[in-house]
Parts: sequence; structure tokens; C-alpha cells
Amino acid sequence: MFYLGIDIGKNTHVASLIDDKKKVIFKAFSFSNSIDGADSLVSKLNPFKNELEIGMEATGHYWLSLYSYLDQKNFTVRVINPIQTDGWRQDIEIRKRKTDIIDSLLIADLLRYGDFVETSLSNEDYLSLRNLSRFRSYLISSIGDLKRKTIALLDQVFPEYASSFSNIFGKTSKQILENFSSPSDFEDISSEDLQSFLDNVTMKKFATRKLEELSKKTSTSFGVNFCMDSFSFQIKMLIGQISFIQNQVSDVENEIEILLEKLNSPITTIPGIGSVNAATILGEIGDIKRFSNPSKLVAYAGLDAGISQSGEFESTSNHMTKRGSPYLRRALFQSALRAEFCDPVFSNYYQKKIAEGKHHLVATNAVARKLCHTIFAVLTKNEPYQEQS
Repeated sequence: MFYLGIDIGKNTHVASLIDDKKKVIFKAFSFSNSIDGADSLVSKLNPFKNELEIGMEATGHYWLSLYSYLDQKNFTVRVINPIQTDGWRQDIEIRKRKTDIIDSLLIADLLRYGDFVETSLSNEDYLSLRNLSRFRSYLISSIGDLKRKTIALLDQVFPEYASSFSNIFGKTSKQILENFSSPSDFEDISSEDLQSFLDNVTMKKFATRKLEELSKKTSTSFGVNFCMDSFSFQIKMLIGQISFIQNQVSDVENEIEILLEKLNSPITTIPGIGSVNAATILGEIGDIKRFSNPSKLVAYAGLDAGISQSGEFESTSNHMTKRGSPYLRRALFQSALRAEFCDPVFSNYYQKKIAEGKHHLVATNAVARKLCHTIFAVLTKNEPYQEQS
């Protein structure tokens, strides 16, 4: 049997081949991340194809094209989590060495030894859910950045503006800021401009009242009085971007709903898990059969506690490992925050932890771990959640 380890890179990959006695057949074969590069690798591997296993790390997204290509060519390809190869390196390497050649040989040797858990690739629907939920997370993060920049500009130009709204990024406030964004804009509103603005506003009476209120504040505004045009221009552009991305978020959520309906998963019957978090959880987990027990799902989410023990000493205050999927961990935590107040079982468990003297966040993390066990049971049985008596 032969074992090929591939160290994945952005532009170039490095491959090394060993046999079942760990004899090096070839090493440091470098090939580009392209069709020509993949073809050159296949040509070199054809003599060994019938007795060959290929291993590569799931490094970012750079491995996907090569994996897809080799899979189409009917090679046996194993995808390994980089955490496992790091652990293998620490076990067999005394010196801290890390090069492309060493890593490719290391992956081949780990493949030969067989002591690893293969990364299971989800089907297309689950992968689509993961892609869309991660993209939504990126869009939400972008909106947050734009809002912070808008607030910073308003604080300089018209610091009194925020006190007129409970949410300055509500619909009416955004409509106002797209048209009037500095004190001078509110002072000099003509009747024609006002009427033109009100014609396109949904809540006309509320908008009129707020414009009158803001107009009164302009006389005592403590904002800057220079570069007003540039500040005003930036605010209007930022508000436009926020509105545009918010519409994109809605479009993404519609696509997520379509996929969830297609999958018809019972996960949304679990308290605290709405469609957005359901999509994230399903997309990050993939096939629940990857996990033989709920504890492995907890570990995959990085919600398990690290262990610190030496001799007779054993730490009593262990922290979460946080080594799993951050997207999954965040979705579970958000779901736990809801579940601990909307379901008797999770609420009682949360209150029990609080009674033990646990901090709110620690208690919520405990609820998130319990939620993992519930998710495992519901998805494994493929049955709706039933409240425990």
C-alpha cells in the first residue's frame, strides 16, 4: 500500500509518497494549483493508483479544487483536520520543524498509521447552507462596521441627532439621514424639499415631528462647523450601503428558508433554534452520522472544557477549548440564550447552574452543551423535539 501526503498551499502544493514500511518513494513533488499542476500529479501517481491513499489537510478553501479533481479521477482521498496533524507532529517531532516537505511526509505517515478521524464532506444542500449562513454572518458584520462609522461621523457633525431616536438606524431615521445629515440641512429645509421628502416616507406624521425636533436642536448643536459637505456626503453614502446590505441579508435569508424547507429537518422544533441558527448549525454539522455520540458534537463546537492535570494536581477551573467551529459555537450560544427562557427544561437547567453560583455566561454555556445533546438526539432519530417530563 502507498500513502501520499499533500501539503496544501494557495498557489503551489507539495506531495510526498511513502509505502507501508515508511520508505520514501518520492518527496517534495511540487505542483501548481491548476489543471496542469493536477494533471502532472496524476501522471506521477498512475503507477500506484490501485494501491494508493491520498491525504490532505482541510486548509482554508485551497484544498477543495484539488480534492474535487482527484475525486473525479476516482482516487481515494482522505481529508484531515489540521488539528490532528498538529497533534501528530508534536508526538513524533522533538524539534519544532515545519516545512512543506516535512508536512507532506507527516500527512503521509499519519495516513499510513491510520490514527485519525476523516473529515466527512457534507452533501450539496448542507454545504450550501454553510456557505449562505457564513455569508450572512459576513454581511451582518459589515453592517455593524458601517453603523459604527456612521455613528462616529454623526457624533462629530450633529451629536444631538441620536437623542431624537431610540434607534438611529430605524427606517424613518435612515430616510431622514439619506436626505438631511448636518445641522445646516435641517435649518434650511424649503417647503418644496420637505414635501418631496414626505412624499417618499411611510410614516409621514412621525417624520414631520422628528424633522421639527431636529430643526430646533440645530441652533444649539455642538458639532463641527467645517468640512460639512464631506461629512454629509459620507453619512449619506454609508446609510445607502447599510440599506443595500440589509436588503441582501433578506435575500440570503430567503434562500436559507428555501433550503431548510427542502431538507425538512426537525431541528427547528428545538426551543431557541430559529431558521437562521438552524441553517448555521446544520451547515456546520453536516451529516450527524459523523458523530458517534453527543460529546463529540460538543467537542466539535469547542464547548467542551479543557483538562489541566499533572501528577496529583488537577485544575478545578477549566475553560472552554474553543477549538471547534466558531460559527457553530456562536449559533449554539445564541440559541441557548433563547432556550433558557422559553423552555421549562432548559430554563430549569439554567436556574440550577445559577443556584450553584455560576456566572450567567457560564450557565448559558452549560445550556449550549445540553442543547448539543438535544440536537444530536433529534437529528439522529429525525423526529421533532418533545419536551421532557
